[in-house]
Amino acid sequence: MKKGDILDLEISGYAFEGKGIAKIIKEVHSADEDPKKFVVFVDGTYPGDVITAEVRKIRKSYAEAKLRNLITASTLRTEAACKHFGTCGGCKSQNLFYENQKNFKQEQVKDIFERLGGLKDFEMLPIVGAEKIYYYRNKLEYSFADKRWLSENEISSMQEIEDRNFALGFHIPGMYDKVLNIEKCHLQSDDSNQILNLTRKFFKERNVSIYSTKTHEGFLRNLVIKQASNTNDLMVNLVVSEENDELLGEYKETLLREIPSITTIIFNISKKKASIAIGDYEIVSHGEGFIIDKIGKSKYRISANSFFQTNTSQAARLYNVALDFAEFTGNEIVYDLYSGAGTIPIYVSEKVKQLYGFESVEPAIKDALVNRELNSVSNFEPILADLNKSFIPIVEERKLPYPNVIITDPPRSGMHTKTVQDILTLKPEKIVYISCNPTTQARDIKLLCEGGYKLIKIQPVDMFPHTYHIENVALLNKSSI
Repeated sequence: MKKGDILDLEISGYAFEGKGIAKIIKEVHSADEDPKKFVVFVDGTYPGDVITAEVRKIRKSYAEAKLRNLITASTLRTEAACKHFGTCGGCKSQNLFYENQKNFKQEQVKDIFERLGGLKDFEMLPIVGAEKIYYYRNKLEYSFADKRWLSENEISSMQEIEDRNFALGFHIPGMYDKVLNIEKCHLQSDDSNQILNLTRKFFKERNVSIYSTKTHEGFLRNLVIKQASNTNDLMVNLVVSEENDELLGEYKETLLREIPSITTIIFNISKKKASIAIGDYEIVSHGEGFIIDKIGKSKYRISANSFFQTNTSQAARLYNVALDFAEFTGNEIVYDLYSGAGTIPIYVSEKVKQLYGFESVEPAIKDALVNRELNSVSNFEPILADLNKSFIPIVEERKLPYPNVIITDPPRSGMHTKTVQDILTLKPEKIVYISCNPTTQARDIKLLCEGGYKLIKIQPVDMFPHTYHIENVALLNKSSI
């Protein structure tokens, strides 16, 4: 086998990150090689597919190949709803029946914990699926680019392409200098799509420049749309390189005239060289400068640059799983690590005695204080702490009571080893670990189990249908051995 070879394959398995698996007999050159273990990963394929694929990479025990021709389609497949599917990398599994998406995610979480994590003797509860598999996101972030992604037909045609230097949409995977013009995204509302297309048309007609990370010049950078799921609030946040009262004032008036459902408009002014949709400062041009949304009966203020769970309805289900696992009696002292804007502590505040939230990002602490007042919560205290260092000195300095329960919801990279050690030092009776990355979660849980805890049960929650992303909740109890 060599790069460029065309293979006839039958897909028999499915791997994490949405790749089909074909097992083949590989020519062996020594007795040490096991031909049965050689696999080929093919992106965009599913068990039951019969395909031809081109080999792109070869490693000792596997190869990666690109789908060239679908000979026989798997019965697991369905028709993708979005016209951009296959080019936009956002919804890689949209052509897979949702029931099958859930099943694969459940299997992958189990495999990660058992095979990669080496964990066993725990209960695996059924995945919590989403009621809404389209139009579920409360935030979408689009990028401007001066290079529009062109289709193969456009490239092969001899005609001049007028709009090739203006795009507003999503970056093509692996091509950070090119953006696919999105006309309709099925992950947010019709109002959101109308804002997207109006924004593109408005600035394109006026020949407004687009920021380049190469020259560090240009005006337009990002469009961020935040839409509350349980209120009528709708935010437009335009990220630009400098102030321009006349142009931005005209844009605001056009938005409000065409889409009166917009409740706030913000202009983030960014002087950063990197392509990040966060400004150095913001100008609130219309409305309050934030939106209000609800998870359960708790209210949360969401500003332009604050973090909030992207799928509001599923966030309630995620937090309810965490509540079920914790089995609070009302007398617990709880530490919430990576507490963000206080969403979890506020959501569970009625069930416990006292909550302390530890968070590394200072603006998130400010949001948590606002949300605490918004919900009249008196038993939650947000604390600024660098969770890449030990936070035990803060606990000791402030003479905080040790926790009965720790809830932790770290970023994709998981917890720092010092944070894991801090948990082992504090010795809570229970740990409820919420994660958006089961691989790093299993790694951390293995360390906790080696330090005296037992994994009791896990339950995946599908926050992002049509993608390979999956949230997972785990319960650990202090071992009696």
